[in-house]
Amino acid sequence: MQTIIYILPELFLSIAIISLLMIGVFVKKSFQLVNLIGIISLIFAIALVINQPDEIVKIFNQSYIIDKLSIVMKVLTLLFCIFVLLSSKEYVKINNIDKIEYPIIILASVLGMILMISSYDLIVFYLGLELQSLCLYILASFKRDDEKSTEAGLKYFVLSALATGILLYGCSLIYGFTGSTNFEVISSNLDRNNTGAVFGIVFIIVGLAFKVSAVPFHMWTPDVYEGSPTSITSFFAIVPKIAALCVFIRFMYVPFSNVVDQWQTIIVFLSIGSMILGAVAAIGQNNIKRLMAYSSIGHMGYALAALSTGTNSGIQNTIIYLIIYLVMNLGAFGCIFMMKRENVFYENINDLSGLSKNHPILSLGFLIILFSLAGVPPLAGFFAKFYVFMTVIESEMYALAIIGLLTTVISAFYYLRIIKIIYFDKPKKPFELNYDWGLKIPLILSSILILIYFIYPSILIDVISQIKIYQ
Repeated sequence: MQTIIYILPELFLSIAIISLLMIGVFVKKSFQLVNLIGIISLIFAIALVINQPDEIVKIFNQSYIIDKLSIVMKVLTLLFCIFVLLSSKEYVKINNIDKIEYPIIILASVLGMILMISSYDLIVFYLGLELQSLCLYILASFKRDDEKSTEAGLKYFVLSALATGILLYGCSLIYGFTGSTNFEVISSNLDRNNTGAVFGIVFIIVGLAFKVSAVPFHMWTPDVYEGSPTSITSFFAIVPKIAALCVFIRFMYVPFSNVVDQWQTIIVFLSIGSMILGAVAAIGQNNIKRLMAYSSIGHMGYALAALSTGTNSGIQNTIIYLIIYLVMNLGAFGCIFMMKRENVFYENINDLSGLSKNHPILSLGFLIILFSLAGVPPLAGFFAKFYVFMTVIESEMYALAIIGLLTTVISAFYYLRIIKIIYFDKPKKPFELNYDWGLKIPLILSSILILIYFIYPSILIDVISQIKIYQ
């Protein structure tokens, strides 16, 4: 009974998913009802996560962990999932993907993410990963009558299956050379001279790099972001990143904590590659969803830069960077959902021409979000990058810091280009703005948080500074 208390959020979500399936089957045209109950279920799940004991607890033969890191990451996953479901409500309805399976599959993928976040064993981690991945394959190709969506789903499935196979092979090597699937036992049995286990670490990093879309395992990201329905793209860009980065932190700092020098160089190269490609490849993009894909690759590079330091402050600054990045992404996709005329959603950057003349408030929100993504002070995006570069410099990784600063300057070009199109180009036909509060609340919240973060940044720092897992 004591164990069940610690897994109440997971149990509650599982029951909610089964109940929603029953409602969907027996109640006709029940998408609105299922969607609403799904959002309420996520809110209840957040309450259950927050009420978990403030201590480190390992259950199920030490294969599942409840600690500060897992609680913070679960709350973020559930919270951003609520905002994504709210902001994409009208888009889903207009594009005829308002099927009951839509919120149910999203909830199932979130359940997989929560299992990944608390996993303390290779087998539990893999079960969570598969549950998440299978749902994401379906979501990418959810718009069945659209060729691009079908292509996106197929590409993601094939490449993700390959990456998962590589990751599973790495897990089997780790088990073979350390004799256990438990993270702590792996850590105690792993030494620097264990060549087979080092190969296992490399394969696991390849699989995880694919999940966070780090270079050179990023190839799926632009095509899947562009091809998927925009509501799914916003989900891809925000929610799975939390679980993937949490698992990255957990793997690097618990089972592989004794061999930092073996994996540090790999993470540094992933970071450098992601920052450079994210800065350069986005310059020529005209589709705003493809641009957001390359932007996400670059931002994951900055998050990995802090992670590569192998220090406790590296973990904390990675999480702070991730939270600020997610808020900025939520606002950016909120603006993209506003690009609608006569029930057609536009994705070309040139469709934003002269937006400030017709929609000054939306343009201001877009301006704040784009400046923050570019890292312009005093917005939240600047502080996120500042924390990362300070951690990297403190670890005396000067080359990584210099490359990061240079790529920040280069990437500012394509954000400023959008601002130039919005404010200085000839205006086009006005958009029919969506006045649904489900979209307006996340958009307003993200803009305000980005704008006023500099007034009291210690709120976030105080919460994240309690997270410590480095041994």
